Amino acid sequence: MTTFVLVLHTLFALGLISTVLMQSGKSAGLSGSIAGAGEQIFGKKKGLDEILNRFSMAFATLFVLTSVLMLFLESRG
Repeated sequence: MTTFVLVLHTLFALGLISTVLMQSGKSAGLSGSIAGAGEQIFGKKKGLDEILNRFSMAFATLFVLTSVLMLFLESRG
């Protein structure tokens, strides 16, 4: 059981890392600071970034849950 949870934990960690790295940055230097107000008013976040954001939140939640589960499995002996 511990090995299975450890494998899941590793997969969730790799999924979290990959989804975070694939997201675009919130600002791109000086041009991001100038256009930032317009993006906040009109909204820019569409398509792939929104999907990646949801996947990263799901992977983060699953990562924390498997961390807690591994803690309980190890404490039981």
